[in-house]
Amino acid sequence: MASAVAPPPPVVAGRATLKPAINPWVIALTVTLATFMELLDTSIANVSLPYIAGGLGRSYDEVTWILTTYLVANAVVLPMSAWLSRVLGRKNYYLACVALFTATSLLCGIAPSLQIMLIARILQGIGGGGLAPVEQAILVDTFPPNKRASAFALYTVAIVTAPAIGPVLGGWITDNYNWRWIFLINIPIGILSMFLTTRFVHDTPAFEQERKTVRNADGTLRVDSIGITLIGLGSAALEILLDRGQIDDWFGSRFIVWMFLIAVTCLVTAIFWELHHTDPVIDFRLLKSRNFALANVFYFVFGFGLFGSTTMIPQILQSLYGYRAIDAGLVLGPGAFVITLLAPVGAQLVQRGIVHPRILLFGAVITVGLSFLHYSHFNLDTDYSHYALARALQGLGYAFFFVPLSVITYSQLKPNQNNKASSLTNFFRNWGGSFGIAFITTAVERRRDYHQDVVGSNIAGSNPGLQQQLQQSAAYLQTHGFSHADALTAAYARYYNQLEAQTHLLAFMDCFHVIGVVTLIAAPLVLLTKYFRIGGGAPTGH
Repeated sequence: MASAVAPPPPVVAGRATLKPAINPWVIALTVTLATFMELLDTSIANVSLPYIAGGLGRSYDEVTWILTTYLVANAVVLPMSAWLSRVLGRKNYYLACVALFTATSLLCGIAPSLQIMLIARILQGIGGGGLAPVEQAILVDTFPPNKRASAFALYTVAIVTAPAIGPVLGGWITDNYNWRWIFLINIPIGILSMFLTTRFVHDTPAFEQERKTVRNADGTLRVDSIGITLIGLGSAALEILLDRGQIDDWFGSRFIVWMFLIAVTCLVTAIFWELHHTDPVIDFRLLKSRNFALANVFYFVFGFGLFGSTTMIPQILQSLYGYRAIDAGLVLGPGAFVITLLAPVGAQLVQRGIVHPRILLFGAVITVGLSFLHYSHFNLDTDYSHYALARALQGLGYAFFFVPLSVITYSQLKPNQNNKASSLTNFFRNWGGSFGIAFITTAVERRRDYHQDVVGSNIAGSNPGLQQQLQQSAAYLQTHGFSHADALTAAYARYYNQLEAQTHLLAFMDCFHVIGVVTLIAAPLVLLTKYFRIGGGAPTGH
């Protein structure tokens, strides 16, 4: 009597589907959970640095390395995630990343010294660096092309709202509890994510076949050691350069000059090396696909605008309008709400063929660019509602930005290229964010100095109108107990502070203007993408 043999998993369009018993949305929610946690951690510690400095007995400048070390480790691991997932297996690698991130979150929360904290943050960055690209690859392989838009809508909500929520949550936790809880809250989320991943996430048979390409015929591991070294050193140096440049006076610092030279030398050499390697750790040859190459330009623009503005808005509201950290963070809320509400709508417009992704992306980029230009016209009398509405307009653009962009990204790629593609797209998005933040921190300082020189030179100390206002302010202060000398000094200080606030605001508005112009300039590139049919245009085969 012949024994029964279970049939192999069905194959659709050159790729094996996952077990039908597992709802793909369960998988999507599972992998999004840890990614949201990791992206939250990129910004949650920012507002808590003064408290961490006090708790560890170190200066503020020293504890800023808590942010830098995490970003450096993240930047080094992120481009290698595709190769590491092939070596270890995508599920195993994802589990290892979540486990390492969770364990080091505990170590950060109990760290007794800055040295231990920095070691923990490096390890946490290594664990977190692989989560976003692996999730994106899992979503692409879990959902068929005609259903991916909805999965990307969920991914959009995670990558856009997490960095915005981070400062709010970090400020609230620090104000009401203890700064250590900004790390300790990751532990239950990480444990839940590991449980769900173990139960529901599995590598597809097609990916198992792809994993075999990472080994030689004799079974030994094929390692692009030169590529890994060059990319690791170059990425680390570039991240340090961008994160510390303004603090260390850019090229006025010998340390920054060395970081620049190392970054340029290593990354340029890495590109040349990877283009000629048979199995590169980063496959730059994917950029030969027009749609994929143009999509990565928009991933960079996306990171540049989103992370730059998310960093800038709370700074403006706290430094110029006197908002608390949590109040400033709430201004970002309407944008996150609009994205959460409308991203699924954008997904349905794409999936049902109502609007082609190229058209939807073009409109989204224009909307985002115009929202930045709208910000650039604000003044010191602008109230909460205007900032919240401007953020909602920005959210309207981003709600219809990422879903069509993701569909365009994979429209010309083969299924066995999805894994490497996800690393490259996250590579561009991550560097867009790093360049955006570096641009903001530098341009605000430089433009503030410029506006102070311009405005200050046009206000003569002998100006009759200015002198009259100074005398009126001094007279008012004298009626409240100030001496004449003290009252006059206080009056001058008041008007100097007003001048500084005005010029500081002008510097921020200049940054909004530049980001808006850059975004609008990128918009016509959408028209250069090749037309494709939704759900059926991707090449198949291996």
